[in-house]
Amino acid sequence: MDELMRGRVYGADHDDPDPGPRPGRDYRELVAGPLDGLLLDVTGWTERQLGEPVALPTEIGAYGSGGRAQYAPRSGDPRRWDWRGDTP
Repeated sequence: MDELMRGRVYGADHDDPDPGPRPGRDYRELVAGPLDGLLLDVTGWTERQLGEPVALPTEIGAYGSGGRAQYAPRSGDPRRWDWRGDTP
């Protein structure tokens, strides 16, 4: 868990002097793709939500502004979510 706590949180403001994880929050590590290495704050998500893929808005994916990067929980290691591709 210590290695997860060093990352930058997805959606944190680029000007934030402390863009890392906050105590008492629950995170998943995004693996590969345009958001590789970022942490997704899943605090308060239901078990169902935690088992489903997500499409996260990003300007740095294949479709630029307005595009989304798709991630899904890794089988056998649900604390890491693997990139599944980009969508417009």
